Amino acid sequence: MTRVSRISVTAALILGAFAVEPRAWATATCESSVPYVSGEGGYAQYRIPAVVRTWRGTLLAFAEGRHSTTGDSGDIDVVLRRSTDGGCRWGPLQVVADGKGDTRGNPAPMVDPRSGQVVLVTSYNDGSVSESQIMRGQVTKEQSRRVFVQRSPDDGRHFTKPHEITAQVKPAGWRWYATGPGHAVALTRGPHRGRLVVACDHSAAPRPGSSDTGREARYYGGHAIYSDDGGRSWRLGFVDDSYTGHDNANETTAAQLPDGRLYFNARDQDGSSPGNRLDAWSSDGGETLDAVYTVQSTLGEVPVVEGSTLQLQGPEAPLLFSGPSVPTARKAMALWTSTDEGITFDRLRTLSDLKAAYSDLVQVDGNTVGVLYETGTKTAYDTIEFRRLPAP
Repeated sequence: MTRVSRISVTAALILGAFAVEPRAWATATCESSVPYVSGEGGYAQYRIPAVVRTWRGTLLAFAEGRHSTTGDSGDIDVVLRRSTDGGCRWGPLQVVADGKGDTRGNPAPMVDPRSGQVVLVTSYNDGSVSESQIMRGQVTKEQSRRVFVQRSPDDGRHFTKPHEITAQVKPAGWRWYATGPGHAVALTRGPHRGRLVVACDHSAAPRPGSSDTGREARYYGGHAIYSDDGGRSWRLGFVDDSYTGHDNANETTAAQLPDGRLYFNARDQDGSSPGNRLDAWSSDGGETLDAVYTVQSTLGEVPVVEGSTLQLQGPEAPLLFSGPSVPTARKAMALWTSTDEGITFDRLRTLSDLKAAYSDLVQVDGNTVGVLYETGTKTAYDTIEFRRLPAP
């Protein structure tokens, strides 16, 4: 059952300019709710949150439902809960992509700005193999990481079966592959208006003759994939392929800035450079980067973990970043703002001092921002909470 705290008086949610398809409904406002509790609903653990707002104002909260494991491989489904009241209450759990003993995860949802359909890109691997084995090249092509896309034409109530796009977006020689996780981006301005962009990461194989196994963090790199036809076909965009060990781009989040450029913010996976966050910009819709990834020093409090970015809509609205705020531990989920398009960030507020890990951001309405994040008292993965905050 969904847990809702600090319920206040009944009020109408303000949709304003953010509802392409207006929806009139009134509901109780709240500060937080808990759509996922590990150990409930037939899953040992829920992880890897992702959230989007549909044209009708419905919030779709995706996660990995891990049946009997707390690890990243095994029998894992992509699951979903819907909210039609701004994240206070959540509908029943839906299985969007059934692992059937294998691993389906890393949800990266977006809303097609032309049709309003929800497009979901996810990753797959055989449930019997691990990330380490994949990076070492110890698996078959069928067992390794693969990429799939699904669509929902009815506001997230139903999704098509997963359709494989691996051959379109994964070059030969790559081993690990991860979509997002967290919401992807639909471009709404500029020459590539309507394009869908998913920030991803991968690992490459060592060069012939190297004594490396491929498991070393230096072989991680970032990239983007994009679609110009509503998610029916996909292309590989920029590729970060330095593999120097200095900056190791891993899980990546993206946002479209007011001037139309894309901003990418990545987890630095054990790179030798100072700090745990990297960022870069693209002026051509994710096809190339304006410059290579560099350290984002103003997010120095963030540990090695996934994070989320979101460009708020409205005049002089800031760019947001969410993530834990203790450099050496996954705890104290916080929110940062940037008023210079990602060049610098300032801490806005700490949501909680509890343990916390992955997160995703969504604009609920003109006055409210939502943070869907992993948190708990025993571990950072006890629950996935949804916190509503005033838009800065």
